[in-house]
Amino acid sequence: MSAMILLIAFSLTVAVSFLIAFIVSTRKGQYDDMHTPSIRILFDDEQPQNPS
Repeated sequence: MSAMILLIAFSLTVAVSFLIAFIVSTRKGQYDDMHTPSIRILFDDEQPQNPS
């Protein structure tokens, strides 16, 4: 029974540490828009200038 309590305490400690790491990384902007920068080069924003 004491081993089960020890394992539950250890698993809760690991779960809380992962939750804290997730919250910290979210606040630092780790999971901000990762898709748009990779496809930004595919879109042309500037209009070509016609030589007159």
